[in-house]
Amino acid sequence: MYPALAVVSALGKRAEVLWVGSEDGMEATLVNHAGLAFKSVPAAGIHGVGLWSWPRNLGRLARGVAAARKVLRQFQPDALFFTGGFVGVPVALAGRRLPKAVFVPDIEPAMALRTIGRFADVITVSTEISRSYYPPTQRVVVTGYPTRSELTAVTKDEARIRLGLDTERPVVLVFGGSRGARSINNSLWDCLTSLVEKAQVLHITGELDWSKVEDIRTKLPPTKSASYHSFAYLHEEMALALAAADLVVSRAGAAILGEYPILGLPSILVPYPHAWRYQKVNAQYLVSCGAAVQLADEDLARDLLPTILELLDDQTRLRNMASAARKLVIPGAAQAIANEIEDLVMMRGGSRG
Repeated sequence: MYPALAVVSALGKRAEVLWVGSEDGMEATLVNHAGLAFKSVPAAGIHGVGLWSWPRNLGRLARGVAAARKVLRQFQPDALFFTGGFVGVPVALAGRRLPKAVFVPDIEPAMALRTIGRFADVITVSTEISRSYYPPTQRVVVTGYPTRSELTAVTKDEARIRLGLDTERPVVLVFGGSRGARSINNSLWDCLTSLVEKAQVLHITGELDWSKVEDIRTKLPPTKSASYHSFAYLHEEMALALAAADLVVSRAGAAILGEYPILGLPSILVPYPHAWRYQKVNAQYLVSCGAAVQLADEDLARDLLPTILELLDDQTRLRNMASAARKLVIPGAAQAIANEIEDLVMMRGGSRG
């Protein structure tokens, strides 16, 4: 979502944009909030699902191609831009004669982007090591990870003040994604009383566990509850939460490759264990660069608190992790991708964007 929005912002008024998303996805709200036109088409995955799901998902894919053809006939785009998700596959198939640019947010391309990449004129990636996933004949450009301008719009102190936090005490941000991560939530709650003695905690629970928060809060001593700040989900304010933090605990989705480095944010990464290896590859990259620590999901209950406390007690190590994260930033990523898209349009004789 956010990398694509960053690229659209870089294109600015030079392009007329139509966002094509899935029928049951969350993106419509964010896209409409950004002032962009939105159309939905049916989509479903084939890789990694049970055989019993194939007939239904293949049917949705076929309907998606038909719907995408209708959308493309009406909008008549000069180019297509993809950043992932199953919805891109029917659009790529429907627009196979149009120039295509792809941004791969994870280090290793997911199956949908692997499929779309076969039709693409240019593939843009966050890191040099992503080249190894493509044949030498494929045009691959290392642009870096496009990030939201809001991430760097405020200082740490300004973000803390706006979130009602103490500007002097350390802040640990904990979250598991839009729907949350039960293992991260439970492990945090198990050690919360001890942790808030050391730091303020910004906790984004996700919607699934939000109902438990009030009970957790009432179990905290009154002197400690003021250090626990919980939210079901943050939209625009997520940029403030990231800016306010000294350390973050999270899954290892693609955003860690862009948002943590640009803020110099040290992290404890817990890859989601019940999926393909993309999150593990992302986490291992930041760990190998000295910007993160990785914990296994099954070890969280034992290791989360001591790992957080060890890092908070070692300010030299935290500073070194922050510095290592910042070194991963490639400036101007969104504009570089926007330039690639415009070049494709010009090479094909397009005019509208």
